[in-house]
Amino acid sequence: MYRFLLSRQWVILALIALVLIPTMIELGFWQLHRHERRVEQNALIAENLRAEPVPVTELTSPGHVVPRAEYWRRVTATGTFDTAHEVVVRRRTNADDRVGFHVLTPLILADGRAILVNRGWIPTAADQKAFPSVPPAPKGKITVTGRLKADETTKDSGIKDLAGLPPRQIMLISSAQQSKALGRTVLGGYLEQTAPAPAGSSPEQIPEPDHDSIGTHMAYAVQWWMFAAGVPVGWVILVRREKRDRQAAAAQRTPEPAPATA
Repeated sequence: MYRFLLSRQWVILALIALVLIPTMIELGFWQLHRHERRVEQNALIAENLRAEPVPVTELTSPGHVVPRAEYWRRVTATGTFDTAHEVVVRRRTNADDRVGFHVLTPLILADGRAILVNRGWIPTAADQKAFPSVPPAPKGKITVTGRLKADETTKDSGIKDLAGLPPRQIMLISSAQQSKALGRTVLGGYLEQTAPAPAGSSPEQIPEPDHDSIGTHMAYAVQWWMFAAGVPVGWVILVRREKRDRQAAAAQRTPEPAPATA
């Protein structure tokens, strides 16, 4: 009765089912791992944002690659802003997804080294080739508090480091590149300034990274596993339906017995 399962059509269908089940299970675990990484990252962000700020020189140095465990760590730096070497970072968005610039200003420390400070977002000017109007940085000695971030790379950000940009405009925040432009030693990574707040609310400060949302990865994982469980169930349903249809077709083809004669 189940000999039809040996037909080419049903063998192919069975092979497809055997491939789909482990694939869907693996996709479910992939989404589960993404969920776990998101939860872990949220916990790291929350912990680093709650921590008391420490001097930036305790966590970074020239050429230092800021590890992920120290992303968004609150730090302080005391020095004088070097607005003569201020640059803007192109194609950056604010909280409302408006495209503009980030203002990157070197802060010269007491020992002559510098740390790059991302002072915040400003809107794009009408002439994007011209250096935009940037709100002035505070003059004199100042202590800046901010979130420590790693140098940006094309690999991590997906942003291409374009050549031939207008003067004092960059695509990626790189302490090594800015060290060459400044002609002085620059500490690895940079600060996202959180205090003091700018006068007149400009530049617009960069908001805290999202560390409340966990996304939908867990829901997707459960969906993939449900799909995997549904494949064999669907296959059984199809087999039973095929068996029932074949039985009905066979019954229609069977001739009724001739009536008996007296």
